[in-house]
Amino acid sequence: METFRKRVQESDQAGAEAAGLRWLAQACPETVVRVVSYGADFVETQQVREVRPTPKAAFEFGVNLRRIHDAGAPAFGSPPQGWEGKNYIGRVSQECTPSDDWGQFYAEQRVLPFAEGAGLRPEQLDSVKRACAAIEEASWDIAPARLHGDLWAGNLLFSVAGGIVIDPAAHGGHPHTDLGMLALFGAPYLEEIFRGYGAPRDIERWIPLHQLHPLAVHSLTHGAAYHRPLQRAAALTLELLTA
Repeated sequence: METFRKRVQESDQAGAEAAGLRWLAQACPETVVRVVSYGADFVETQQVREVRPTPKAAFEFGVNLRRIHDAGAPAFGSPPQGWEGKNYIGRVSQECTPSDDWGQFYAEQRVLPFAEGAGLRPEQLDSVKRACAAIEEASWDIAPARLHGDLWAGNLLFSVAGGIVIDPAAHGGHPHTDLGMLALFGAPYLEEIFRGYGAPRDIERWIPLHQLHPLAVHSLTHGAAYHRPLQRAAALTLELLTA
């Protein structure tokens, strides 16, 4: 079996990623890269031999992503099963404190901590804060989903067996947050993924809300190029929730 070894900077990064992959794989092993081993500075997984994605493979990935989400989580913000160390998105740590209130969790653990450290202009940060206030005030009748948590196009590979996810920031959250990240960074055959998933017809209206987290993270880690998109997503979120 060919393997791929990814180096990390902190031991908790390796542990969190391995725990996240195994937690996701409990729901749908064929859609999650297999963990071979991990140590203080690495995660070793089975090598994925990539092929060109197809509409059929994208549709089937959507079906399987729904299976993973539907496996659920104990709470919003809950880390992968059995993991008690720090949690990350990429190389940046992020809080995973379980909550029964998705709006509060999303605003206070996923958007504001990154936005507040990203060097936004005052009016941009104000837009984000007002959007987060609206998110916290809204009523969210959803159960915690088992999220990949960092599902941009680069973390979705296609092999002859279909779509396979790598490099998660797994936690309990709103299922459409994974869909928002797929839309933000151009996953192939996105409409087919959404069809297989069974996304609601009005999903496009909700996408900006679920892109606040990755845009806030990228505003912090990649700089000013993401400030305007974050402000725009915040404005659309506020418009949606206060209409």
